[in-house]
Amino acid sequence: MSQTEKASKSTANESSLEILDYNEKEKLFTVKDVETGNICTILDTFAEMFSMWVARPLITAETERWAKIAARTATGFASSIIMSPAEAGIERAVDPRDTPDGRPGVLIQIFHRARLDLKNQLVLRIGQCVMTCPTTAAFDGFSEAKRRLKVGRSLRLFGDGFQRKGMIGKRKVWRIPVMEGEFAVEDRFGVAKAVAGGNFIIMAQDGVAGLQAAEAAVEAITNKAHKVTMTFPGGVCRSGSKAGSMKYKLKASTNHPFCPKLRDLISDSAVPETAACVYEIIINGLNLDAVKEAMAIGIKATVKKPGVVRISAGNYGGKLGPYHAYLKDVLELS
Repeated sequence: MSQTEKASKSTANESSLEILDYNEKEKLFTVKDVETGNICTILDTFAEMFSMWVARPLITAETERWAKIAARTATGFASSIIMSPAEAGIERAVDPRDTPDGRPGVLIQIFHRARLDLKNQLVLRIGQCVMTCPTTAAFDGFSEAKRRLKVGRSLRLFGDGFQRKGMIGKRKVWRIPVMEGEFAVEDRFGVAKAVAGGNFIIMAQDGVAGLQAAEAAVEAITNKAHKVTMTFPGGVCRSGSKAGSMKYKLKASTNHPFCPKLRDLISDSAVPETAACVYEIIINGLNLDAVKEAMAIGIKATVKKPGVVRISAGNYGGKLGPYHAYLKDVLELS
């Protein structure tokens, strides 16, 4: 762990929340942010997560702008594996001093349930979204992964026999001729089992307060957390889902207990009377500790914003996945 990561982890674990009360019957902590004085409740519940395979491509380009354009394009249509062909998002920018070719870079994460399906997504997304983007190259950003997939070796065939092997630093790459010049892609990409579905739910008094709090959470996670990504648009999900459907034959449907408009129409509403807007922040990461750290950073940033009524988390009673992150443990509440 780098000094920057250690400092971030220390910051995430600093106690910025003061416990004012615990309601045993409703399983609610009432907390105050010590800096702003804002008060909200935190449900004594857990976020339920599951395992997926992840790859961590590193995209470089002549400028940071083009590296980011390629990264955004390669992570498109990948918010949730429920309906998208993968889950994917941007992790962070990488300094030119830390990239194989000495150019600005961006790390992205791509997730899938099956390893071979993940390889297919890597080939498609790098081939269609990175190779087509001006000045880019694609490298493996997951050196610690033990399993490796022959992604560059598959993409080399686009060279139609004119491709050639090469080395960039200590990286074995394929140099594929393109109209601009050539596209360099690393021969193999590391993959490993990772954690998906870390989450917390923000309930606010109105839409303005809810969106401001969600944006603050995403900004804090982006700037302070490590080895994680948020795959939904702008890091924020407005349409959380539950497994299955009560009426139709669907894999997932609207998470009705968290819809404020349904509060007076259903018996199992989880939205308090004082809340009119609900957003969910969903986090995937390379490991469980990274996801928990990001949750802590995001929740603490959320509580600092006025108008936040309650923080909760999504789970399915422990039936969805083996990883559980209790909010009281993540936030070090007792």
